[in-house]
Amino acid sequence: MMSKRDDILNATLDLIDEEGLQSVTIAKIMKRAKVGSGTLFNYFSNKEELVNEVYKAARKHMGEALLRNYNPGLSLYERFKCLQLNRLHFGLSSPKEFLFIDSYSYSPYISADLRKMEDASREIMLSLIEEGQTQGIFKEMDPHLSHQIIHGIMVSIVKGFIIQKYPLDELQVQQTLEACWKAIRV
Repeated sequence: MMSKRDDILNATLDLIDEEGLQSVTIAKIMKRAKVGSGTLFNYFSNKEELVNEVYKAARKHMGEALLRNYNPGLSLYERFKCLQLNRLHFGLSSPKEFLFIDSYSYSPYISADLRKMEDASREIMLSLIEEGQTQGIFKEMDPHLSHQIIHGIMVSIVKGFIIQKYPLDELQVQQTLEACWKAIRV
């Protein structure tokens, strides 16, 4: 069973997805979450704090999803493929969170500290990229840049699928994974 706090977080994410952050007001959030101001302000002191909490929760959820079935004993390629397939599946199964993370990672609403929050999946991805660079498999560039390139491909694919620009059957999924691999490969 969800708590009132979860109701508030979910209502905020839904409203941001539907209307955009600038249009979302505390009044709209309270109405959607079916809570009063006392309840909302018991958990969050203002809209910025609430949005930061939504962002933190979404990032945590995505980080957990990216590491699902991850096996550090597999080859570099298989580990890479696992992480990217999990990223794609997260985007398709949790599009509101996925697109919120992408859209608001650089928003002034998201604090700089939160933007740089520790995330095991990000650390594993950066470590994997560095390992590939050491082995001469991946291009020598800032690992964060390589990671952003891959993430950008996935965001674009998810957005295109959401607006029904194309299907994503097994062939297209494999082609997407290969495109991510080739984007940073030497």
